[in-house]
This record gives sequence, structure tokens and C-alpha cells, in this order.
Amino acid sequence: MNVRDRPAPGLSFPALVLLALIAAPRVVLHDLGLIQEGTFVNALFVFVPPLVWIVVVLWRRVPDPFRTLLMVGVLYGVALMLGHQLLWNVAYEGDPPTLGGGLAGLSPIVQQVMVRVFAALSSMVTGTVVGAVCGLVALAASKVLPGAATTRSGA
Repeated sequence: MNVRDRPAPGLSFPALVLLALIAAPRVVLHDLGLIQEGTFVNALFVFVPPLVWIVVVLWRRVPDPFRTLLMVGVLYGVALMLGHQLLWNVAYEGDPPTLGGGLAGLSPIVQQVMVRVFAALSSMVTGTVVGAVCGLVALAASKVLPGAATTRSGA
């Protein structure tokens, strides 16, 4: 299968970015301490944006809902990573996490680099997994909803 045989995402790159960014306010609000885990408002910020992603790809009948939302998830991961990194000092109020055990003796700067790198990777994985799960849900829904898109083969 070559590149031409693969279905296009069905949405423009700016649309993919916009979908990813509708989930980004939660990062800012959480890191600023304006919303707390376990609240109804937090649940809205957690679940509504991915539901919007699914509705949009089903409504637009994109040719490959899984791949489209996987791309949205990767972009969301980038937004998570940037948001958390930019708001790091605010979120931790000048007392950022440090390493323990055998790594506790490392210099504070090395510890901060390590913790931030792993936090950045965690953000990317989280966004990608959210996109993949939403993509699987949208793909399944596209198979059962009348007139919804299905993944096209390269025939």
C-alpha cells in the first residue's frame, strides 16, 4: 500500500488542530488550580471535548475515523505537553516534584530535567491514547450508524 492508497484524514490540518485545542483549556484550568479533580466541572472538561471529536468525525463522515482521531490525539498530546511545561512552576507553586531512591542524590537541575522529560512523554502518550480510544469508538460507531463513514480499502 502506498501513500496514495491510504485514506485522507477527512479534515484539514487546521480543523485537526482546532479539535485538539478544544480539550486544552482543562490543562490550563487544572494547572492554575481553578478546577479540581472529581468535580462535575472537571468531568465536563474531560469528557465533552473527546465526545465532540467523535461527533465531528461521524458528522463529517471522514474516511478513516480511527486515523483522524489518532492524529487529533497526538496534537492534543502536544497541547498537553506545552501547557504543563509552560505552567510547571505555577502548578507546583515553586515546589516541583523531585526524584527519590537512588536518584535523589542527583543535582536538582538534573532531577528537574528528568522529571520534565518524563512528564512531557507522559503528556504525549496520554493524548495519543485518548485519540486512539476515541478513534476506536468512532470507527465502531461508523460501522453501525446508517450513512456513516467506513474505512476504505486501497482497491
